[in-house]
Amino acid sequence: MPGAPAPQMTATRATNGNNVVNRPRNILFICSRNRIRSLTAERLLAKSQEYHVRSAGVSPQARIRVNSGHLGWADAIFVMEKRHGQMLRARFPDETARATIVCLNVPDDYAFMDGALIELLLARLEAHLGPIEAGLQPIADG
Repeated sequence: MPGAPAPQMTATRATNGNNVVNRPRNILFICSRNRIRSLTAERLLAKSQEYHVRSAGVSPQARIRVNSGHLGWADAIFVMEKRHGQMLRARFPDETARATIVCLNVPDDYAFMDGALIELLLARLEAHLGPIEAGLQPIADG
């Protein structure tokens, strides 16, 4: 529905005996080679208490190539381009049949952890996740 707010993807409710507890959402970020866009997104949310995050790529040359285990783990999948979602659906039809796949429309025009990429990712993610924790710092490469 045009103009309708995007659904918020907050903590998932799970049961522990008779108690209902909130657990962090499992968020998977996908791009082509898992070297710039999806890895930057993963690093941005790596310290979040609300989300567990991973990233992978659809290309055979990806740093980490997406597999069915990634898709089964994820509560929500964010792809950088429409074609990434199409590739996931073609390669993993069973795993993506009920999956929440959101295209962020982030072009492959940036360097890893580029300030403009970070700003774009935060703006696009906040439309779906709500406000991202202020002061969230990326993890240093180690």
